[in-house]
Amino acid sequence: MYEVELKVRADHDAVRDRLSALDADHVGAVTQVDTYYDAPHRDFAETDEALRIRREKSNDETTTRVTYKGPLVERESKTRREVETGVEDGDHLDDILGSLGFTPAAVVEKERDRYTLDGYTVTLDTVSEVGEFVEIERETPESELETVRERAIERLRDLGLDPDAQIRTSYLGLLLDSSE
Repeated sequence: MYEVELKVRADHDAVRDRLSALDADHVGAVTQVDTYYDAPHRDFAETDEALRIRREKSNDETTTRVTYKGPLVERESKTRREVETGVEDGDHLDDILGSLGFTPAAVVEKERDRYTLDGYTVTLDTVSEVGEFVEIERETPESELETVRERAIERLRDLGLDPDAQIRTSYLGLLLDSSE
């Protein structure tokens, strides 16, 4: 599966008003702490890949997932192959990765407020040390990438956002750029 994602900087209050007017469904809010890793056998910055452990807290429940993100597959969006699975014990996974030579590269912390709109997930993100963003995304098979991307662009416009202001840099990249 592929994840089609569009991201722009945006004022959350204005977007919430538009989401309400469009009858979007509020899914809920979560806190995420993402630890990204460097690999001992290749440079993920050069290959445009990522390996991440995400710890997500919603209410009193914490879940952990590990994700591999492949290189971007097109210039028009942040579309990439993504493989993700649940992890029972994130600390043990940290130990496994460390034993294999993977080292933590950076931690991205964010508050996410999620909505659904016409089959898309709309997320209002507040990222520590980086700012406020809106993401619209949807998983799709490769055969439907263009259609899903075009509809995501339409949803951005519905929210009063400019698709031409799209940011293709990951939150990790934005965080690392801001610390230089």
